[in-house]
Amino acid sequence: MDETHQWNELAAQLGVDSIRCSTAAGSGHPTSSLSAAHLVAVLFSDHLRFDVDDPKDLGNDRFVLSKGHASPLLYSVLKAIGALSDEELMSFRRFGSPVQGHPAPVPDMPWVDVATGSLGQGLPIGLGMALAMRLDGLPGRAWVLMGDSEVIEGSVWETMANASYHQVRNLVAILDMNRLGQRGPTMLEWDGDRYAARAEAFGWRAIQIDGHDVDAIDRAYTEASDGNGPTFIVARTEKGHGVSFLANAEGWHGKSLDEEQAKQAIEELGGERSITITPPKPEHAGLPVEAATASVTLPIYEGDIATRKAFGETLAALAARPDVVVLDGEVANSTHTEDFQKAAPDRFFEMFIGEQGMLGATVGLQALGRAAFAATFGAFVTRAYDFIRMAAVSRANLRLCGSHAGVSIGEDGPSQMALEDLAMMRAVHGSTVLYPADGNATAALVGQMADLGGISYLRTTREKTPKLYAADERFPIGGSKVVRTSDQDRATIVGAGVTLFEGLKAADQLAGEGVNVRVIDAYSVKPLDAATLRQALEDTGLLIVVEDHWIEGGLGDAVLEAVAARGAELSGRVIKLAVTEMPGSGTAEELRDWAGISAQKIARAVRSALAR
Repeated sequence: MDETHQWNELAAQLGVDSIRCSTAAGSGHPTSSLSAAHLVAVLFSDHLRFDVDDPKDLGNDRFVLSKGHASPLLYSVLKAIGALSDEELMSFRRFGSPVQGHPAPVPDMPWVDVATGSLGQGLPIGLGMALAMRLDGLPGRAWVLMGDSEVIEGSVWETMANASYHQVRNLVAILDMNRLGQRGPTMLEWDGDRYAARAEAFGWRAIQIDGHDVDAIDRAYTEASDGNGPTFIVARTEKGHGVSFLANAEGWHGKSLDEEQAKQAIEELGGERSITITPPKPEHAGLPVEAATASVTLPIYEGDIATRKAFGETLAALAARPDVVVLDGEVANSTHTEDFQKAAPDRFFEMFIGEQGMLGATVGLQALGRAAFAATFGAFVTRAYDFIRMAAVSRANLRLCGSHAGVSIGEDGPSQMALEDLAMMRAVHGSTVLYPADGNATAALVGQMADLGGISYLRTTREKTPKLYAADERFPIGGSKVVRTSDQDRATIVGAGVTLFEGLKAADQLAGEGVNVRVIDAYSVKPLDAATLRQALEDTGLLIVVEDHWIEGGLGDAVLEAVAARGAELSGRVIKLAVTEMPGSGTAEELRDWAGISAQKIARAVRSALAR
C-alpha cells in the first residue's frame, strides 16, 4: 500500500471517528474536524516527531490545536497512535472523562500540553514553545493548526510580527481555510492569496496547498521543516469534506449528527477502520532544565527603592537559574526587567506592545519547563485577561508582574493606572496575588514565585517606598505582617503596598491623639491571612481596609469575604477606603488624598468610625 493511499485511508478514519464520538456525545464539531483530517493524518504519520510513550520529553515536536473545537479530530488521531482506546474516544464530552469538549491537559491526557478553544491563542503559545526549543538547542518544531475564523484575532498578528522579529525558524502555522465560520462565511473565505500576502508582509514564508491533497500536504510539511521558517501553510479545505450533505454546507457548525445521519456519513467515508500509526521519533531526547536554585542570592535593600525596581533586580539575581526566562511588553525600563535582560540576554524576550501574544508565548515557554515571568503595566495586563483565564485551564505556571498600580502613578492619569488588576487576578482559578510594600518584601516574594505553581501576580509601585523589613524577614505565601500593635488597639488599619505606609502615618497621627491603632500589611492578597484579620476584628472591633484600587473586587472585598466566612461568630465593622471616582492627573500625594486613601483621610475615617 503506497503512502498516498495510507494517508487518505487514515484521514477517512479520523473523519469517521470524529463523527462517531460526537454523535455518541450528542454534541461537538464533526464538520470542523473533517476539514482538517488530511492535514492531521499526514502530520502525525510522517512529520510530527513525537514519542507517544513519553509525551513530555522536551525533544518532542509539539502540536497545538488552536481551533480547539475540532477536538474530535485530535482525539481520533490520539486513538490512531495508540494513546487512547476506542472506549476512551467514545467517552467524548461525558462527565469525568479526560476527553473533554475542548482539549485540556487534565490528568490522563498527557498528550495535550495546553488548553485551547478560545480562538487566537494557539499561535502565541506555539511561539513560546518554539523559543523554548531554541533555548534548549533542540531541533524540534511547534506545529499549530489554526482555523480561518481565528485569524482575525489581533493576538495572531502580534505573534506573526514577533515570530519573524525573533527569527523563529521552527514554528509552522497550518491554516485550515475551510471558508465557513460559526454563522456563515469567514471574512476572506477561500482567498488564499490574501492570507499568503499578509503572512509574507509579516516576514513569514507562505505556502499555498490543497488541504485534501495528501501529497501536496507532505511536500509543504517537508519544506516547512527545512529550518527557513517561520512558515505559514495556507491549506484550502472544505468543511464537512467527504460527506455529501455536509461538504461546504452552512448551518452545521457545532452540530453533531444523529444516528441515521452518522450512518450515512460513515458509509460515504468508506466505513469504520482500525488503522494504527507510529509517529516518527524525535531526533534527540530533551533533558529537563535544571533550576539551580542554590546559586541564587537575592538582593538586600537598606534604603528607599521602588518595588518595581526591586522586582527587576531580583529577576536579575534569578538569572543564575537556567530555567528562568522573562518576557516584557516594551516597558522594560519601567518594569525594570531590563535588569534581567542585561544579566541573561538570551533568555529575555521583548514582545513589544502585544500583551496577548506575550502572555501566550509565556504559556508556551512554561509548558516546556521554563520558569517564565512576564511583565507590563498592571493596566495593560487587562488586555491579556483571556490568555490568563485560559492559562488557568491549561494548569499553567505563570509569573506575572503589573507595575504602575493605582492613582499613585500620578500625572500620567487614569489610562495608565492599574485600578482593576487585583479584582481581575483574584478571580483567576487558583491564582496567587501579591502586593509587597518594600524592597526586601519584593525580593522575598519574587524569589518564591519562581517555584510557585499556578498563576501568580505581583503588583508593584511606581514611586520609591521606605525600607520597612529586614533582609532576613520571611514572607510566606498566605501570610501577613502585623507591623504595629498594642494591648490598647481600638481599630485596625489593613493596607498593602503603598497604602501600608499611609496607614502607618495615620496610626502615628492617631497615637498623638491617644488612639492606638493596629496596622497590618496584607502583602498576600490571595491567599489572604484570614486568621490574623479575624483576630484583629475580634480584638479591636473595627477594620479599616485601605487600597489604591477600585472599591470593587480588591483587598477590601477579600477581607470582607474572610470575615463573612465566620458569620455570626465575629462582631465588628469593616470599612473600605478605596478609589470610587474617575481620577485625573496630579501628584501621587494629591491623588491619594483626593481618593480618600491618604494618611489624613484614613485617620479621619478611624475617628469618625470610633465616634459612632
